[in-house]
Amino acid sequence: MQQNQYFIDESSIYHPALICAAGLMGAAGVAAGALAAHQAGGGPLETASHYLLFHAGPVLAIGLNSYKSKLFNVAASLIVIGALLFSVDLALRALANVKPFALAAPAGGIILILGWLMLAIAVIFRSRTGRPLR
Repeated sequence: MQQNQYFIDESSIYHPALICAAGLMGAAGVAAGALAAHQAGGGPLETASHYLLFHAGPVLAIGLNSYKSKLFNVAASLIVIGALLFSVDLALRALANVKPFALAAPAGGIILILGWLMLAIAVIFRSRTGRPLR
């Protein structure tokens, strides 16, 4: 039985949703950076761009290596949610002068920190059990 090269089978180590999220974060980061470059006072939008771009790579790396690891998937999910919450808040403030809710950016930052801590915990847990990181 020949496997279609365009689909990921269940035995794969890839996590398609995280890979897709990383791609969307990268695209949004580039778009936000471009808008910030052409907008006077684009500081908050530039910061949003940086957060999306800086976190897209790690989410991609986790997505490529963590399909069957709940701890890694939770870590990546927290990173995605935190980066989006932080960046969307800054982008809406810069582009539309809209504040989604009072503590959206700080909440996003805290969630990002929790995501990075969860990633460290996942690695420690995996190394203590002797299982490979995949």
